[in-house]
Amino acid sequence: MVEWITSPGLVEYPDALAWMEARVEAIRAGTQPEAVWLLEHPPLYTAGTSARPEDLTDPDRFDVFEARRGGQYTYHGPGQRVAYVLLDVAKRGRDVRRFVAALEDWVIATLAEFNLRGERRQGRVGVWVERPDKPANADGTPCEEKIAAIGIRLRKWVSFHGISINVEPDLSHFDGIVPCGISDHGVTSLVDMGLPVTMADVDNALRRTFADNMGGD
Repeated sequence: MVEWITSPGLVEYPDALAWMEARVEAIRAGTQPEAVWLLEHPPLYTAGTSARPEDLTDPDRFDVFEARRGGQYTYHGPGQRVAYVLLDVAKRGRDVRRFVAALEDWVIATLAEFNLRGERRQGRVGVWVERPDKPANADGTPCEEKIAAIGIRLRKWVSFHGISINVEPDLSHFDGIVPCGISDHGVTSLVDMGLPVTMADVDNALRRTFADNMGGD
């Protein structure tokens, strides 16, 4: 069984890191079950292990934290649903790429609950949506924007960190970084796409689609 935890209000990032570290050790020791933690953070930037200094374009805007997860710079803030996944990857096949793909599938299935088509893009971790309401790219391909980010870390096959889905964040807050190192595509949210979706709606969709994509209950 997977324990689902939802925190009200805004959780400080250092507190979240400390909790995840402790929970990973407990899962490894067999004293606590796997967990999915749903929360929001105050406005902040996190730097993954591949973050490039030049991608932090406004370093004084918000606090910046070393996340020790994979990936580059990411924004977290109010209106964004963060789902930290503390799961046993060993019993899910010991395949990191497949696990990341499963996280992407989970996000895509969650978006489909709102009749929104999320897609993968080669060489770009995360989930993307086409924006036919915006001008096409110079090469004629449709405009597309990122709606969800993914970044994990493993410790002896237990995962932590996870996914973030933009529900209704202040999209201007992304301007202080090059999100995930990608400068030629924008960022969007469910509400920006014209969908009147609440955080509770997203939480329910995440729970409905979890078992089919991630295993467990």
